[in-house]
Amino acid sequence: MKTPATVITGFLGAGKTTLIRHLLNNANGRRLAIVVNEFGDLGMDRDILLGCGDVTCTADDVIELANGCICCTVADAFLPTMETILASPRRPDHIVIETSGLALPKPLVQAFQWPDIRSRVTVDGVIAVIDGPAVAEGRFADDPQKVAAERAADPALSHDEPLRELFEDQITCADLVIVNKTDGLDAGAAARVDAIVRARARPATKVVSSRFGVLDPRVVLGLGIAAEDDVAGRPSHHDNEGPDDHDHDEFVSFVARIGPVADPGDLERRIAGVVTAHDVLRIKGVVDVPGKAMRCVVQAVGARVERYFDRPWRPDEERTSALVVIGDHEMDTDAVTAALVG
Repeated sequence: MKTPATVITGFLGAGKTTLIRHLLNNANGRRLAIVVNEFGDLGMDRDILLGCGDVTCTADDVIELANGCICCTVADAFLPTMETILASPRRPDHIVIETSGLALPKPLVQAFQWPDIRSRVTVDGVIAVIDGPAVAEGRFADDPQKVAAERAADPALSHDEPLRELFEDQITCADLVIVNKTDGLDAGAAARVDAIVRARARPATKVVSSRFGVLDPRVVLGLGIAAEDDVAGRPSHHDNEGPDDHDHDEFVSFVARIGPVADPGDLERRIAGVVTAHDVLRIKGVVDVPGKAMRCVVQAVGARVERYFDRPWRPDEERTSALVVIGDHEMDTDAVTAALVG
């Protein structure tokens, strides 16, 4: 019997890790193996997932592929990782793969056609998580008038729209689209988002909504799609490119080490200011709050900043404050770091 695998894709900050934490907390005894892929030098998602506190989720069950896009390193990183999972004496009941927010999902689905993997694993479904408020504001959707105005003002402006293309590729590859953060949408905004998604999704794709990544696991896991059998039916902007044509030169990632944070609320305000003033797409990390026994997790996308205490600092780890910042390649990293330090 093949082991089912679910691919969870979605743009930076959409809520993929939050959804997976919810799935882990509601596994009901089912063993989930988690593969997380991050864009940048310092991975955060694995540690955040291990902070869920679920007894079924051990360090061996969460594997991180950091500093590399999974869709670009299938042979070098992903396939050996799958072999390791399948060779484990505690073989999982289900594999959940969280792609980087900058990854194309289709090449990953294609990887499941490799003979050594296809005979043992099937893609149960591809899930796209989207940030409802961000899409409602038009940040990841077509706006022809705005693009035309920008190009008229600056003839040197590139015709490439990598964020829009990523958004569309993730939607068109998905079997299920989760519109997350619906607590930030009124009825009109929710209708706009639904129209945007359905205009890009394949006819059979289902669309559901969630708040804070909370969704019945039965809706996400157990779809039985076998997506590897329908790769050709999942169109992509990159279908005619060669294997080396997809890169992430448009984006940069770096780690801002900001020292102890006495006032998390003040840091939250600084982060909001940085996102507004600079070409920042996403900030996430952990900070050391003096006097607190637990780590403070900080995540930001757009104007939305979230923070919570996830687990106690371990005696063998250094209390540190490190934020992964992802943004446009022209982002002034020194200015961003200085603003975050305050």
